[in-house]
Amino acid sequence: MIELIVNKSNDTKIIAAVENGKLVEIYEENEQSQKARNEGNIYLGIVKDIIPGMQAAFVDIGTEKNSFIHLKDILDKIDESKENINPKIDISDIIKTGQKLLVQVKKDSNLQKGARVSTHINLPSKYIALMPNTDIVTISQKITDSKEKERLVKLVKENLSKGNGAIIRTSAIGKEQEIIEDIKNIEAKWEKIEISFKNDKGNKPKLIAKSENIVEKMLIDLPENSIQKITINNKKDYEKMLEFKEKKSYLKSTEIELIEDQDILDKYDVEKEIAKLENRKIWLKCGGFITIDKTEALTAIDVNTGKYTGTKNVEQTIYKVNEEATIEIAKQLRLRDIGGIIIIDYIDMKDEKNKEKIENLLKE
Repeated sequence: MIELIVNKSNDTKIIAAVENGKLVEIYEENEQSQKARNEGNIYLGIVKDIIPGMQAAFVDIGTEKNSFIHLKDILDKIDESKENINPKIDISDIIKTGQKLLVQVKKDSNLQKGARVSTHINLPSKYIALMPNTDIVTISQKITDSKEKERLVKLVKENLSKGNGAIIRTSAIGKEQEIIEDIKNIEAKWEKIEISFKNDKGNKPKLIAKSENIVEKMLIDLPENSIQKITINNKKDYEKMLEFKEKKSYLKSTEIELIEDQDILDKYDVEKEIAKLENRKIWLKCGGFITIDKTEALTAIDVNTGKYTGTKNVEQTIYKVNEEATIEIAKQLRLRDIGGIIIIDYIDMKDEKNKEKIENLLKE
C-alpha cells in the first residue's frame, strides 16, 4: 500500500510517498522553487545567438538566463538509440537568429548555466509518453513478454495519429481501451500546444504549456492501483485533487482525505526520516554503515563493517553487511533522487556466488 501525504505549511509543501508505513519518496515545493522548476515546460523560444563551433545556440524562453540547445536536439529524431550527427550539417543552415522555436526544457538551469532545451517534445501520460513529429514507437524495457510487447506496439501504432510516435509505459500491460483513451487525450493536448505556437503573431518568448506538478507526476509514474490513499492538509489542494481524480480513471479506487490545518507529517514519523536525508553516514541494523558522497561528476557510496563483528566466518560477516547495505542503498537512491553515475565500493568478497547474490539483490 502506498499513501501520498501532501503537507502544506506557510509557502512550503512537502510531498511524501509512504509504502507500508515507510517513507520511500520525498519532495519539497515552495513558491520560489515552483518558479525555478521549469523542467518539462514547453515554450515558444526565440533564437538569440548561434555558436557554430559548438553546433549549438542560445534560446530566449523568457527566463532569467537564456537556454541552450544543441544541434542534435533540433534535427528530426530518426532512431531513439542513435545520436550520430552528419558532420557536414551546420547548425547555421538549420536555424537563424530571431527564429521562433517550440522547445521543451529537458534540464533546469542552475547557478552556472541556463536550462537545456530541445525541439523533441515528450508529453507523458499514464500509459504512453507521446513523441510528436516522429514515427518511433518504442516500449518500456520492463515489459518482457514478447506477445504482450507485440500486442501493445500494434495497438498504439493503430491508434496514433500520423506523425506522432510514443514510448509505451509499463502501466500499459494488459490494457486496451484505457490506452486508446489515453492516446486521444494526450494528442488533444498536443494539438492545443501546436495551435498556440502556430497562431502566435508576436516576437516574444512565452510559456505555452506547464509540466505536471510533483503530485500529478507521481500519480502518473507510480504503478496503477498502488496508491490507495492521498492525505492532504490544505483545502485548496484537496479540491484540486478531487477534480484531478474525476478526470483520471486509474484513481477511481484511491481515497482522498482532508485533515485541515494540521501538520500531518508526523503520521509516519516523516519529519524524522526527512532529517536523516541530510546525513552523510547511514547506520545499518547489523552495526555496519554506508556513506554517501555526491560530487559534480558522480555519487560515491562506501560500505563499512562499522561495529559489526559477526561470526567466526569472515566471508559470511562481510556478506551480511553487504546484503543490508544493498537494500539501504536502493532505498536511499530513491529517497534522495540520486541519478547519473553511481559507484558503490562494497567490502571485498572472495566467494563468486556471494558476489552474484549481491548483484541480483541490487537489481531486485
